[in-house]
Amino acid sequence: MFSGRSDLASCEIWNPDVSAEACGRRTGTAVMKRVLVIGGGASGLMAAIAAAEQGAKVTLLERNRQVGKKLLVTGNGRCNLTNLDQELSHYRGGEPGFAAAVLREFSLPETWYFFERLGICIRNRNGYLYPYSDQASSVADVLRMEAEHLGVKLALGNQVLELRAVGEMEGNSRTERSSGTVQNSMPRFEARTESWTYEGDACVLAAGSAAAPATGSDGSGYALAKSLGHRIIKPLPALVALRCRERFFERLAGLRMEASVRILADGKELARDWGEVQFTKTGISGIPVFQVSRYAVRALDEGRRVEARLNLLPQLEGEASPIEGSAGKPRAAECGPGLEYFFQKRLQSGGYKTGEQFLTGLFPGKMSLCLLERAGIPKGKRAADWSREELQGLLRLIRDFRTEITAGGSFEQAQVCSGGVDTAQICPQTMESRIVPGFYLAGEAVDIDGACGGYNLQWAWSSGYVAGLHAAGQAAT
Repeated sequence: MFSGRSDLASCEIWNPDVSAEACGRRTGTAVMKRVLVIGGGASGLMAAIAAAEQGAKVTLLERNRQVGKKLLVTGNGRCNLTNLDQELSHYRGGEPGFAAAVLREFSLPETWYFFERLGICIRNRNGYLYPYSDQASSVADVLRMEAEHLGVKLALGNQVLELRAVGEMEGNSRTERSSGTVQNSMPRFEARTESWTYEGDACVLAAGSAAAPATGSDGSGYALAKSLGHRIIKPLPALVALRCRERFFERLAGLRMEASVRILADGKELARDWGEVQFTKTGISGIPVFQVSRYAVRALDEGRRVEARLNLLPQLEGEASPIEGSAGKPRAAECGPGLEYFFQKRLQSGGYKTGEQFLTGLFPGKMSLCLLERAGIPKGKRAADWSREELQGLLRLIRDFRTEITAGGSFEQAQVCSGGVDTAQICPQTMESRIVPGFYLAGEAVDIDGACGGYNLQWAWSSGYVAGLHAAGQAAT
């Protein structure tokens, strides 16, 4: 894990060994190429800057009237740029190792240096990295300013309706070099909008996913990739709330509780997380639910029976957080001696209380009543009079609060999507298509999605930079 400084006075990368030569502009003497970048979000802006730094003539096509629109709402408007913890498990997709290979090409230290070079001082909040201004608009602004400074043409209000690769692939044959780059006769790309057809020698597709269409990310990039022969892994909402079958959630709406969440499909555990769970009228939400939601939604789409199991007192069960001891969560060794012991001690001093009174101070009132009802214990019955079966039933509910998942949130509610262009058809060292030479992909259009905490933006920065760099004809040094 990396560690960094966050003092404003220094405003510099923590690792003095990473120099401007290693992390800054990678200069070269490539012949000027015309590079089209489709999409003006995080990955698209990064690709445009990387290509322009190498001397390419770059045109960025964006359907919105401004670039970085979705970027403005990331991190609740503060923009969680990235995270010091870069464990591979935070990146999900059909090929788990694909993201790691791309991140090696443009890493966290390089990302940090890149943004400080553009003027963003980094604030470190327990490993979560933000701009010191705490404004996502600062990040969008410096990216736009750098793109304009480098001569990138921002063609705003231009949605690409059709993308063609013209004059490529005699007999549709191609071979791969050992380095992962491709050899073939290079096509010319034509991107048709309502008002104009733009041409380029290389093209970067960074049009985003189908999540959050209000920001202009409507999934139209999938059709463009498919039109060039790429396979699309079905896009589904990710980082969303989950809907549950049981009616009692209407009574729990508004509650927030620390809990662990496990997702099971046909009885097999797929994922787990720990944090503040929010109860809604229709189910469960909050960061830990978002973190596991992509697995629930994909399992539902496969027709499997999906269940969430919550431990409402994980600290007392010695249950460690997914990353033990992280983000202020207790380590297993710091947890209590166990739920049974805890309740026996509580009964010794409070056995005279009714069930509702006995759980006061431990759970919110609405949850206490729900637990007693599900355990079949009358709320007015004294705790000292509970049978052993009643007590054990209550404890089982607390440590294994089960609910059937019926659906995830919609694309409108999702922060990102799982699915996208199949990574098996992309070279991770260059982000170039293995099918169409000169065609590159980046960001959410690809079948990689990250957990909450800056991982989707790190994927955008890394994949965008690598795609833009190689689209301009320069290999990383």
